[in-house]
Amino acid sequence: MNFTSFLKQHISLIAAGFLLTLMSSFGQTFLISVFSGEIRADFGLTHGQWGTAYALGTFSSAVVMVWSGGLSDQFKTRHLGVGVFCGLAVAALCMAINTYAVLLPVVIFLLRLMGQGMSSHLAAVAMSRWFVAQRGRALSLSNLGYSLGEASLPILFVVLLGVYDWRVLWGLSALVICAAIPVLWRLLSQERTPQSMAQQNIATGMQGRHWTRRQTLSHPLFWFMIPTLMGPGAFVTAFFFQQVPFAQELAVEHLALVAVFPIYSVVAVAANILSGMALDRYGAARLMPLYLVPMAVAFFAFSQAQTLLGVGIGLVFLALSAGANGTLPVAFWAEFYGTRHLGGIKAIASAVMVVGSAIGPAITGWFLTLGVPLGQQYSFVGLYFCGATVAMMMGIHKYNPSRK
Repeated sequence: MNFTSFLKQHISLIAAGFLLTLMSSFGQTFLISVFSGEIRADFGLTHGQWGTAYALGTFSSAVVMVWSGGLSDQFKTRHLGVGVFCGLAVAALCMAINTYAVLLPVVIFLLRLMGQGMSSHLAAVAMSRWFVAQRGRALSLSNLGYSLGEASLPILFVVLLGVYDWRVLWGLSALVICAAIPVLWRLLSQERTPQSMAQQNIATGMQGRHWTRRQTLSHPLFWFMIPTLMGPGAFVTAFFFQQVPFAQELAVEHLALVAVFPIYSVVAVAANILSGMALDRYGAARLMPLYLVPMAVAFFAFSQAQTLLGVGIGLVFLALSAGANGTLPVAFWAEFYGTRHLGGIKAIASAVMVVGSAIGPAITGWFLTLGVPLGQQYSFVGLYFCGATVAMMMGIHKYNPSRK
């Protein structure tokens, strides 16, 4: 089936996945971090205190994701998605009206759980379950919602911050999310239950089995993958979270730094689409071991950057891995562990990723408070990704189902 026919036949499902990933932007670090300066000023927080509050909320959302992510194995994306969007709208409204620093972790918890956690999770599981032979293509198309959000929303909100109070912008965000609810409901009007989809589009994993979540956790490959799961969540999150102090280190305006981010978004879109095409042709087992190498290069580049040109070079490499991150890891779980219990397994993987996204901003924030510049920190991040790549290569080589 060619691209045009595929898109025409499945446009509603693809559009639903796109909408879920786009709306997840309101719980993603790249958008929340735009308001870091205003939040710290309003609540009187240091970098470390704000990073800790963010980490507490994010870590709590990871714990809940272990349970809530498994709901996608039982209920329609249509019903869960509407509930998630309602929760995300409430979270955005809470950010707009909250005046107590002690409640910040609670608000962050809601934003991260409903946005980064469940919205992203529902899109990934739905695409992986609804499509088998063309899973890569479906994932790459739905993930364009991330790219649109990353490319447009930070710049838009930085510009609007020059006109409106930051709380007003969160109130407007709640209205936008509410407007997306009937659209999602309409797009998924013909959706079938996860159980019926799993029976029709059956795809087994290693040893010709459908692995349960408990069996996955007891398998060595899962633990080989932990550094890979945690790393992008921790340090890509930290990079965008610390964009304000990074701009200060570079001695440039925050808006000037944000203006470079579309480079990342454009390359990520290309990497997302190409990785989806490659995934359908070569499979996750062949592609996964290489996909973090550009991310290691990116952080080494950030550590040496002294101008926006250096940042731009780093963003290109960061986007190569980040674009593939939307397709390859999701397909990896389906390819190695099967699709019947994919929601529960992916929930564990998502929880690990979210834990990473809690750790990254906290670590970099406290090191900033201690006087360690981000450039120096990013050198060690690059080394981390080198180690994660080695661990992943070892695990996949040993347990690749095509070798059994």
